[in-house]
Amino acid sequence: MDEVQLLLFVEQYGYGIMLVLMILEGPIVTILGAFLASIGVFHVGVVFILSVVGDMAGDVILYYTGRFWGMRFVRGFGKYMGITETFVEKVRAYFLRHGGKTVFAVKSTTGLCWATFFTAGMIRMQIQTFLLYSFLGGIVWSALLVSTGFFFGKAYFIIDHYIRWAGWIIATMAVGSVFAFMQYKKRKSKTFLQN
Repeated sequence: MDEVQLLLFVEQYGYGIMLVLMILEGPIVTILGAFLASIGVFHVGVVFILSVVGDMAGDVILYYTGRFWGMRFVRGFGKYMGITETFVEKVRAYFLRHGGKTVFAVKSTTGLCWATFFTAGMIRMQIQTFLLYSFLGGIVWSALLVSTGFFFGKAYFIIDHYIRWAGWIIATMAVGSVFAFMQYKKRKSKTFLQN
């Protein structure tokens, strides 16, 4: 596939492919999409909207998995995803006290989305409340990812134009920033589990 064919393919199917990939692995695809938006391949506003929608679609899948399969799933496959009976009880207690705030906080700060959204479905949190707080948390999370990808994309191409090796430094900083934030989310999730 030559450059022209690749460009035509991206123009025709890029957003659809991006949405599917964002459902599966939102953060990495969002940053990459925003990076490409910074050079004009995609529109940054569309990348942001797809990021929020794709992220929420994944949340809803987890919610309904918890709602329909509940403890059977936890006792089977759940343990391989960090969803244990102990964890479910701990999250259930948070939901009883804080409801939607738990969804928002987990979405925008910790790395516990899988287990938390599954538990939200399992305890039959109202879907409207779940969607509202998932949406609000998703806006914060997606805005951070899109801003990061777009900023580093612009910086990479501006600096790379003048100093070839500096572009690689900027690209490394972008990857490092994302990695650092993901590590922060993991630490927050460990703190949550230890409380």
